[in-house]
Amino acid sequence: MHPVNKISVIVPVYNTRCYLSRCLDSLLAQTFPAERLEIIVVDDGSTDDSAALAEDYARRHGNIRLIRRENGGSSAARNTGIDAATGDHLGFVDSDDTVSPDMYEALAAFIEATGAEMVQTGRDEIAEDGTALPSVVAIPEEETWIRSEEMLFSLLLHEGDASFCTKLTAKRLFDGGEGEAPLRFPEGELNEDFRLLLQMLERIDRLGSLPRRDYHVCYRTGSNSRRRREDADYFPPVFTDIVNNADFAAALVEEKHPGIRPAAARFALVQRLDYLLHIPVSRMRGDNEFYRRVVDYIRHNRREIFLNPYLSGRERRNLFLLSLAPRTLRALHKRVKRL
Repeated sequence: MHPVNKISVIVPVYNTRCYLSRCLDSLLAQTFPAERLEIIVVDDGSTDDSAALAEDYARRHGNIRLIRRENGGSSAARNTGIDAATGDHLGFVDSDDTVSPDMYEALAAFIEATGAEMVQTGRDEIAEDGTALPSVVAIPEEETWIRSEEMLFSLLLHEGDASFCTKLTAKRLFDGGEGEAPLRFPEGELNEDFRLLLQMLERIDRLGSLPRRDYHVCYRTGSNSRRRREDADYFPPVFTDIVNNADFAAALVEEKHPGIRPAAARFALVQRLDYLLHIPVSRMRGDNEFYRRVVDYIRHNRREIFLNPYLSGRERRNLFLLSLAPRTLRALHKRVKRL
């Protein structure tokens, strides 16, 4: 028996008052015992009434705690929550999302039955207008184990789920054991779950996966990684961070998992393709050093573009064309879309 004595769920909040109530209500509705479920709301310097709303919830519900801090980003807020958590297992929920009522009961039951240190459920994607979006991550047909290297491989093929929000994780993985340093979300970066999960997979042999969809993502305009339509030249920093994380993954694979090197090479190219397909044409200039390095990388890896077994035909074509004349191609594409 491997008891889950207490779960701490960390909810970072920044200016999401209109979504926060439904998020907290979904956590308060959990079938996992309330006396063993700690909900830590970390207000990251909100300038709306988010903190006041959270304070009202904390006043009315004994298992909700509110922590206020100066604005430092979602990673910093999550790390504040980790440091304050008293549970032996941690969950994370973004303040504009919701969870199914029995999500944490199901995740905890798997841990108690198997001794897993990490287990995940599935998620669905919901647009701001309430319509369902295509699922980006498949779920298994039955409860299953995923080996750590298999999970890493799936992440590099964009098939796995890097989000900590769909997972219940032993706190000891964050705190580290003998000879292990504490692990925290990288601050000042987006795509932060991916980086941390890669590090954490090195500490476990496998993780569990449940045949459920319990985490409900609400995609909204104005969030950290999404471009507002009216901001033509806005370039979300997440597209820079995904390239940096691709290089981190490549270095990790080279050192510890050389057998899946082609998947890491594919990942590095596709993340750069994503960058080049989203950067505004106005920012595709020679004095933009990061942009120039992205273009140089795909030009120097044309052989990999043609030989990598995991690239699709469309990805090969787009990478090759962008390696030839990225700014011209993007400008032409923009003009065609207008027509």
